Amino acid sequence: MTLRLVEFLVAGNEASDLLPVRSAALLRAHGARRGFWTVLDEGPVEQCLALLLERDDGEWVAHHVPADAGRENGRTEDGEALAHHDGWVYVFGSHFGSKGGPLRPRRAFVARFREDDAVAGPLPVRVVRNRFRLHRAVNDALAAAPLTLLPPGDRVRERFIVETLARGTARAKSWVTRLAADDLPINVEAAAFTPAGTALLGLRFPVTAEGEPVYVELAGVPEMFDDPERPGDLRALGAYALSGVTPPGRLAGFRAISPTGDGGYAAVTGSIDALGKGSVLLDDHPHGGEVTSRHVRFRHDAGGSALVAAEVVAELAPFHHVEGLAELAGRCYYVTDEDHRVALWIG
Repeated sequence: MTLRLVEFLVAGNEASDLLPVRSAALLRAHGARRGFWTVLDEGPVEQCLALLLERDDGEWVAHHVPADAGRENGRTEDGEALAHHDGWVYVFGSHFGSKGGPLRPRRAFVARFREDDAVAGPLPVRVVRNRFRLHRAVNDALAAAPLTLLPPGDRVRERFIVETLARGTARAKSWVTRLAADDLPINVEAAAFTPAGTALLGLRFPVTAEGEPVYVELAGVPEMFDDPERPGDLRALGAYALSGVTPPGRLAGFRAISPTGDGGYAAVTGSIDALGKGSVLLDDHPHGGEVTSRHVRFRHDAGGSALVAAEVVAELAPFHHVEGLAELAGRCYYVTDEDHRVALWIG
């Protein structure tokens, strides 16, 4: 596949995910014929929303979207995944931590906004910090699934789970009841909603013992916003792994998920963490780093086999950090943060 590069100067230098703009009013306001949402860097979600737009004359531009999360301003970080559902755009935090741990409660959030509200003035963003409710639901699903997961390694467990429990206990945090010593640290990197309103969350970590990427189907995400102060319980309906898309002897996690027009899903798979940044994940599992990205497709059968057959659509080598994709009008769009830049690749 031949790719055309479009580079952007935009606040922050890391683009996470790529979600097509559906609002005709928003496109008109920018004189654009198409566009995508992305999330930038690791700051608060209200400071990290941006549009990548193709104007009517064919020029591509980036627009940093001013937003307001009200009382939650400054209380989140590391937005990773974007998804449409029922007129809202959802933003999922990674629910992970820094490269060396521990887990960070600021990253355990879900936010949402309406695209039309971005036409004028600061964009109102609603935020629910779930205090590890999502971590608990996903870990329970992983424990119940007929999948053999890769053990996290002693350093990973100590840095991400044991240390998080110790810090939370020392500070008398109520969320410690949602963590257990044998939990796996989860890194949410991708999301898409099903027609039934459940969310498919693609995990960068954990992966299976065979190195296959894992995703979890979660119910109750929209209901979290009914009362943000008392978000309802999330229910994980199942955990699944993609077969046939991981290079032999490697580990590959999810980097992006996007619905396709035929009722299936496209995804990007790649490394479980970035090289050269002090990742304890890679210290314990070095064969999960030198992995280039792949564009794959699969179909989700709720309640079906936990091992889901997938096919490789395109090898995205030499890229290690494809952060999002969209299949739109017969073309493929990818966003990367290679060389500390926001880059859109069009195929």
